[in-house]
Amino acid sequence: MTSKPHAQAIANLIRIACKERGWGPTDLARAVGLAEGSGPGRIDRQYARKWMTGERTPDFWWPHVARVLDLDPDATDILQSRAPVPARADTVASVIELGRNDLDVDRRNFLTASSGYALAALGLPDPDSITRRVSSAPATAVRVGRGEVEAISVMIKTLGDSASELGGGHARHLAVRYLTEDVEPWLTGRYTEAIGRELFAATSQLAHLAGWMAQDEGNTPELQGVAQGYYAHAYRLADEAGDPELAGTALRGLAVQCIDLGYRAEAVQLSEACVNYGRALQNPRAVAYYNATLANAAAQDDDRTLATRHLALAESAIGKPSTGSGDSWAAHYSPGRWAHETGMIHTRLGDLTAAEEHLHLALDIHGLDRRRTRAIVLADLGGVRLRQGNVDGAMSTWSDFLDCAEGVRSVKVRTAIRDMRVRLRRFPDMAEAQELAARAAAFT
Repeated sequence: MTSKPHAQAIANLIRIACKERGWGPTDLARAVGLAEGSGPGRIDRQYARKWMTGERTPDFWWPHVARVLDLDPDATDILQSRAPVPARADTVASVIELGRNDLDVDRRNFLTASSGYALAALGLPDPDSITRRVSSAPATAVRVGRGEVEAISVMIKTLGDSASELGGGHARHLAVRYLTEDVEPWLTGRYTEAIGRELFAATSQLAHLAGWMAQDEGNTPELQGVAQGYYAHAYRLADEAGDPELAGTALRGLAVQCIDLGYRAEAVQLSEACVNYGRALQNPRAVAYYNATLANAAAQDDDRTLATRHLALAESAIGKPSTGSGDSWAAHYSPGRWAHETGMIHTRLGDLTAAEEHLHLALDIHGLDRRRTRAIVLADLGGVRLRQGNVDGAMSTWSDFLDCAEGVRSVKVRTAIRDMRVRLRRFPDMAEAQELAARAAAFT
């Protein structure tokens, strides 16, 4: 590890040079990203902030930091005293280890939230990961082609469809075993750089699916920690594959987890990073996906101005024809999902009329027919109707919700049932409410 005095010495150099230019962390992050050639959104401002405070040293990024700040990259008072830099974390080995630990319940660890959430725990993606593997693969390694990549895509769709219908708690172990037993030999095999990028991108989606399934399975610290780890690995794999849409969508998964867990500042920060990735994309559904997430995070953070602005951007984008490939996570962000998310954002902002309108729209739009998804929308609509004073409408909607929830293993559905049961206690003399309460009790 780099010594603390060394880290502080580098931080002092960076901080003084930035002060001379009137730069803050955002300016530094943008300049270094441009200098490295990846673009202004490549580096999160939090990384640059940590370089300036000494919490991190810009080991990989140091040549580019030195260039944009006119520092001597070989400054003897700093670099000659450097401790050996540890090898960059290998994303492939790390994600496989995560999967194996996931299958071993006793070894699961919960990654506590921080200003960088899971990304800080893993560091930045390795830009040379794929090229290094292409050049160093042993001749005895399995040969990987487009067929193996397509096989991963088929499995993602099959497992994803099952989870969308029945909840993340169904067959999650199958996704993890597929990653650790079938995909691992391909990741460590022989392939061209082009196939390597496709392979990393497909594995990113598989890791994202495993994260979503773990997050949806339960609210235990172990499951949420596992989900956090998968999302972070999905981000690294996507970024190393050079796929900004998958990278942004993985960050979006982390942002939504922060929203669900109540980490408001972290949710806004990660959502802003998603939106930054979206600016480089031509897929309007991805743009809508990221802007709606930021609107959701801002609404939870009681920032009405930010929420309203990005809600409008999401609405503008979702109305445009989709140009995505159809197989990415963001490409599946349908008008129905947008309407549901928008309805709940309006609920947080206190506009119950707009909320009910959008939740009705979500139920009416073709394609929102997965049992898990439909059940959650119905639960939310019942809650909105109750807030509006429409008790009969709420009871009827919640009855439909319980019909849809039968057999679904999802923490969101279980949470909705618990919430409904609490609200039904307000009506001890109402036969319909007591009947619903009895039906709901059977789910626990």
